[in-house]
Amino acid sequence: QVQLVESGGGLVQPGGSLRLSCAASGFTFSFSRYAMSWYRQALGKERELVATYGSGGGTTTYANSVKGRFTISRDNAKNTVSLQMNSLKPEDTAMYYCVAPGLNIWGQGTQVTVSS
Repeated sequence: QVQLVESGGGLVQPGGSLRLSCAASGFTFSFSRYAMSWYRQALGKERELVATYGSGGGTTTYANSVKGRFTISRDNAKNTVSLQMNSLKPEDTAMYYCVAPGLNIWGQGTQVTVSS
């Protein structure tokens, strides 16, 4: 049974940084064969795909709203995927979810709040 467990959320001031981590377990095949994504959802807003790290060669894609500020990375040896978030803005406030999109498996989410 695939499980995704996020950590690293919290309260940060505008302009600050946070690093989210996702620990993955239970994959049938090697973790490296699965694309991994981060989504977010703010109160009253639609869910947004923030970033994806592809399988194999590791192509990364980002939402326009976070390009140049967020970086997705993964450690296939440790079955983890991370999201480094810099220059945070109040509009980045949301619940952030780690997702294995090919399996439609979601973590429980971690709250990020950007406020002074």
